[in-house]
Amino acid sequence: MRRREFITLVSGAALGWPPLVLRAQQLPVVAFVTGQSSDAPARQVAAFRKGLSETGYVEGQNVTVEYHWLDGQYDRLPQLMADLVHRHVAVIASPISHPTALAAKAATVTIPIVFGVGFDPVKFGLVDSLARPGGNATGINFFAAEVLAKRLGLLHDLVPKAVRIAVLVNPANVSSAENTLREIQEAARSLGLQIQVLNASTSREIEEAFVTLVRERADALFIAPDSFFQSRRVQFATLTTRHAIPAAYSVREYVEVGGLMSYGTDLADAFRQVGVYTGQILKGANPADLPVMQSTKFEFVINLQTARALGIEVPNSIQLLANEVIE
Repeated sequence: MRRREFITLVSGAALGWPPLVLRAQQLPVVAFVTGQSSDAPARQVAAFRKGLSETGYVEGQNVTVEYHWLDGQYDRLPQLMADLVHRHVAVIASPISHPTALAAKAATVTIPIVFGVGFDPVKFGLVDSLARPGGNATGINFFAAEVLAKRLGLLHDLVPKAVRIAVLVNPANVSSAENTLREIQEAARSLGLQIQVLNASTSREIEEAFVTLVRERADALFIAPDSFFQSRRVQFATLTTRHAIPAAYSVREYVEVGGLMSYGTDLADAFRQVGVYTGQILKGANPADLPVMQSTKFEFVINLQTARALGIEVPNSIQLLANEVIE
């Protein structure tokens, strides 16, 4: 009797095991894809998770999030997207990577895509319209292009004697590079500034760009919005300090590690909203019916310690404009 009971128990356990595995496997998979490296700002990733949780999804409990860090290697996108489509992931989330959003859209017309892009998603074919996206993609537009001129103006206010401005773009991020150069060249003309364009797609090329701008005696540096550049924020802070170059950035994370100033969208809020839309789609919402959101939170951040090290006196009038002044 005992032997029969033991066999029955083992058989029952064996029968019960596969459903447990299947239940674990059946958690919806969200592919989180970004041009950043794995040392991306923690508050941005936390904000994405917060957005998910606001819709009832907790990573590891009722949703699986796969993190794909491209580290600026956008040429990996076609193969990665083909794999995600083959595996039928539930949602592709691309919080701040225009190349990723475009690659996802090119790879699938069925898997929902939630993007965060700095440029007009209608112009680039991601959606039919902001109010009714009409396809499998929706997300947030955080106005990277629209704030470029203002950021250059703030840099000019901080360093009024700077005339030769080096603009660093990532040619691998074509849309960001092209839009940045178009907007900056127009803004520079109105301010009477000279623009020198530099390119970098790797850490080594960033180092080489600094060698060039020092040799060419640029007065200041303007960093184009790019998720790979964000991942190299400490490298930028180190190089600008070493060479005493005042620089303007797109987001506060650069300034928190020693950059001079930033002006742009509060990207943590953009990440949160991408998380919210991802959760809503997991619950059954159709991306075609979710209007593209537009950022309403912008911030101007100054690092006074860096300014002093560069010999820059920040007027009270500019400090009062700032959302935050880091001492």
